[in-house]
Amino acid sequence: MPSTVVHTGFALLLAAGLLGAYYDRRALAVLLVVLVLPEADSFLGPIMPGAHRTVGHNFVFPAVAALALYVDTRVRERSWLRDRLSPRWIAVAWVALYVHAFAHVAIDWTHLDGVNAFWPLRDRFFQLDGKAVYSTADGFVQTFVDVRVDPESGSRTVDAGAGGTSESVHVNNPVQPRDPDVDVEEPVDRRFPIANSGWRLYLIGLGLFALVARRFQGDGVADDA
Repeated sequence: MPSTVVHTGFALLLAAGLLGAYYDRRALAVLLVVLVLPEADSFLGPIMPGAHRTVGHNFVFPAVAALALYVDTRVRERSWLRDRLSPRWIAVAWVALYVHAFAHVAIDWTHLDGVNAFWPLRDRFFQLDGKAVYSTADGFVQTFVDVRVDPESGSRTVDAGAGGTSESVHVNNPVQPRDPDVDVEEPVDRRFPIANSGWRLYLIGLGLFALVARRFQGDGVADDA
């Protein structure tokens, strides 16, 4: 699975592009903490089947958090957060949400069984898998979403990569390196992935390059509150 180091590489790119004048070590530290938090659902595996890629890996919680942040800072006449935080940390909060959704959950959405995207509203894993091409013979072809029409009934079914539920899906992780329902001889091999393919190693290096490049830019922004 994509390692935390790979997620970090992408997060550093997002931080360099989105934080702007608020880019500094403290903001990066907050983003990296938010980035790592979803992996905490691995520790719920022994007490909740399918917890990994479910509790911390869905789009419902960040959507609710984004809506709450928007209402408080853009809709309400007096913002609870703005009374307590400077504009700097409001901006960091928005970027932290983007980092959580796009640098972590969305990347895991493309790998193995995907993520339990709409949990707790719906218990179903979804994986973003397929291709989109333009062919001179067949025109535009995409397989990410499969739409089928029953020729007899005319009913339409849409498959967007739906898989199993938290009861049937187990994504191996260092806390639970194997399916708890499958007997495996000891010792159990607990693997902590770093880069399992070339593009992941490239993304790590690209994120580090962005970090170093921003530092050498020396934009002169003060590290204030």
